[in-house]
Amino acid sequence: MQEVLLNITEDRDMFFLFIAVGVGGGIALIVAVVGIIFGTLKNVKENKEREITRREIAAYVAEGSMTPEQGEKLMASGSNPKNRKCS
Repeated sequence: MQEVLLNITEDRDMFFLFIAVGVGGGIALIVAVVGIIFGTLKNVKENKEREITRREIAAYVAEGSMTPEQGEKLMASGSNPKNRKCS
C-alpha cells in the first residue's frame, strides 16, 4: 500500500489524476445522496397531500354535500399519476 501511495505522490500527473478522481467521485456521491433525499421528500409531500384530499372528500360525503358515487369518482380520478396512461 505504501508503494502505491509513494508512486502516486512521486508522479505529479498521476497524483493530480488520483485527486481529480477522488474529488469527482465524492461530488458524484453527494449529488446522488441529495437527489435521493429530495426525491423522498417529494414523495412524502405528495402522499400527505393525497391523504388530505381523500379526507376532505370523505367529509363532503359525510355531510351530504356530495353523493358517495361522486366522492368515489373524484378519488378514482386522482389515482397514482405513475399508473395513468396517455390517451
